Amino acid sequence: MIAASSELSIMLRRCLLTFKPFRIFVVGIGFFSLCFLMTSLGGQFSAKRPGDSPFTMRAEVLGGQESRGVLRKICDMLEVIMKRMDVLSKLGNTTDTHRLDELSSALDRIQPIGLVERIQAIAQNMSDMAVRVEQILQRSMAYNRVRDGAFGQCEIPKDPRYPDCPSKMDWMRARWTSDPCYAFYGVDGSDCSFLIYLSEVEWFCPPLAWRNQTTTPTLKPPPKRQAVFQSDIGALMEQVGTGKESLSFMKRRIRRLAAQWASAARRLDDKLRNHWREQKRILVHVGFLTEESGDVFSPKVLKGGPLGEMVQWADILTALHVLGHNLKISFSLKELHGFLGVPPGRGSCPLTGPLPFDLIYTDYHGLQQMKQLMGLSLRKHKCHIRVIDTFGTEPAYNHEEYATLHGYRTNWGYWNLHGQQYMTMFPHTPDNSFMGFVAEELNETERLNIQKNKVKNMAVVYGKEANMWKGKEKFLAILHRHMEIHGTVYYEAQRPPEVPAFVKNHGLLPQQELQQLLRKAKLFIGFGFPYEGPAPLEAIANGCIFLQPKFNPPHSSLNHEFFRGKPTSREVSSQHPYAEQYIGRPHVITIDFNNSEEFDATIREIMRINVEPFLPYEYTCEGMLERLHAYIQNQDFCSPEAPFPPINSSQTWLGSAPSPFNLLPNSRILTWASNASSFSSWPPLTALRVVASLESESCVKACQTAGLICEPALYRFINIRETFSALDFQCEGVESEKNHLFPAFSAEHAECSLQQDPLLFSCAGSSAKYRRLCPCRDFRNGQVALCKDCL
Repeated sequence: MIAASSELSIMLRRCLLTFKPFRIFVVGIGFFSLCFLMTSLGGQFSAKRPGDSPFTMRAEVLGGQESRGVLRKICDMLEVIMKRMDVLSKLGNTTDTHRLDELSSALDRIQPIGLVERIQAIAQNMSDMAVRVEQILQRSMAYNRVRDGAFGQCEIPKDPRYPDCPSKMDWMRARWTSDPCYAFYGVDGSDCSFLIYLSEVEWFCPPLAWRNQTTTPTLKPPPKRQAVFQSDIGALMEQVGTGKESLSFMKRRIRRLAAQWASAARRLDDKLRNHWREQKRILVHVGFLTEESGDVFSPKVLKGGPLGEMVQWADILTALHVLGHNLKISFSLKELHGFLGVPPGRGSCPLTGPLPFDLIYTDYHGLQQMKQLMGLSLRKHKCHIRVIDTFGTEPAYNHEEYATLHGYRTNWGYWNLHGQQYMTMFPHTPDNSFMGFVAEELNETERLNIQKNKVKNMAVVYGKEANMWKGKEKFLAILHRHMEIHGTVYYEAQRPPEVPAFVKNHGLLPQQELQQLLRKAKLFIGFGFPYEGPAPLEAIANGCIFLQPKFNPPHSSLNHEFFRGKPTSREVSSQHPYAEQYIGRPHVITIDFNNSEEFDATIREIMRINVEPFLPYEYTCEGMLERLHAYIQNQDFCSPEAPFPPINSSQTWLGSAPSPFNLLPNSRILTWASNASSFSSWPPLTALRVVASLESESCVKACQTAGLICEPALYRFINIRETFSALDFQCEGVESEKNHLFPAFSAEHAECSLQQDPLLFSCAGSSAKYRRLCPCRDFRNGQVALCKDCL
């Protein structure tokens, strides 16, 4: 027992000596706290006896091992408390520091007669010591306040250029402890620390003259490097990681398509020969698969859940990797925090250093998580973000103030991004950029085998979940009279009752087995849901005809629950509008399923005709690489656009009217005059075609009617009064206003209206009052995202 006591005395002494000039205060606070902990360590301390001090300990119940454990707990907790005593380290009064040293010496003189006696001796002095240290601390802080006030250093500056400084100071006094990030930047509760923070970390107060204004060295951007195509996917597979079925699905897809990506990269490299490509630092944060977002997708991968988003993300990751960019991938909030380098806390403080990435690809969940981590910094760096957005976000919903005032506010949108920072799965929203995905391509041998082995009376149903089959008995019975029907409906123990008995259900199939089934089938039939998935393109690429229902009236947020709350006014005319509009017959047939006679006649027609496998170029690996390359090298939402027309310039237009436009022969379409001044733009102005819509017609529709694509990036070049005169609109007045339909002409009042806010330039939207001015462009064959001169 004596040996153990001696050993414990040494351990306690070492623990106390660790904390040097502040050990008296720390041990005092720590010991009072720990005594309550000791009384709760069942079996080691006796119950309090009458007359005992609350700190009296029954030595006989403490064995050596247990005592060492308690002391280790004491040391650990003292260390934690020590880290929270930063304010003491800022004591500027040397006299007070000397008093602390005296307190330290007093403790050192306590002789280790025994462990119990020593702790009792410390306990008897703790209360007085704590009071004395508190007095020292208060006197020191009062002295510092008087000293600072004498020099006028910490008075709130009265500067009209910084009108929010006083209110921000009040906020900091009341709330600086609400986020640990303030302490991270040196805020300690004093007015001086508030002013330093608000002038040097944030921007609400002016620079302080008494601060050492050493110029912060300007960080040079990293040197530009050339991107080189790469075909080895090993590093990519390692970054994707493991642990979730969704990640396993994505890795299987990446591995299966690796050879096709490598071949496509070689072809694109040949096409871009001698073209220097800059390597970008890119972060990909897949927000919807993080645990923090709930991740409802991963558990359903093997149970018939939606796979479209995972297909697209796997292809985005592969395309960025193959293009040769410096890629980081995040599937958790912790990984995102580490990659961004943001200060610890709840996102109240800005990121002071440069963003370590040129581009960040994420989704709406990830965008919300970035706001949580980055706080005010998100506003500064959001131009680097690209949001993968399946159904699209229109400008009226994206503009926070406008959406709130005019009834476009939804649970999504309102981020005030440039419309083309949103990237969609299909090219249905020209206000956004078209990202897409890829479908597997066939070689010539596979194409010939498919045409030989097609079973003309075999149909496969597009519907993996049993509830998709409800209410479909009528037209399934008609189909059954002509064809053998196959299903791929998920089930665990017994056949789903929603699936008719005459259907051969294969259960949920792996991707390769599904491909083999589609290569035999003649027909792939949709039930109307899910909307705009990848499966119809895969079926068409394997030689199937896709039969889908027509929606009358079209589905939209006004009449259909699925679209309610989505940031788009788009009207969906069929289950897969892209297949209907851009592919069409004979590969895609869209009819009214409620018309039994039409349905029966269509099935007979399908059995008679033969089609070859077909895949649009934009959904091949090469098409996606080409498109993504063009976006990365040309889209720039961070550099301010030069005003148009140029300010303080006496512009003399050389086109007709006079204007910078010429009228195409025998048409009402304007082009950019070849002899007009050239302006930097992507797409280039050579692609521009200006069209006036009809009343109640959107620019999306007006451009489509002219065989063109609406291009919002070119709006700023037609948002001038000369455009109205070039189109023979007689304006009695020209006004500028925030309205997502402008620029537009009102025939009723002969008014011409220009757009005041560039964020509201929108291809979507129509009104019976207005004929809209629409910036259309041409497009490459099989690649609607790019104009003919865009590469």
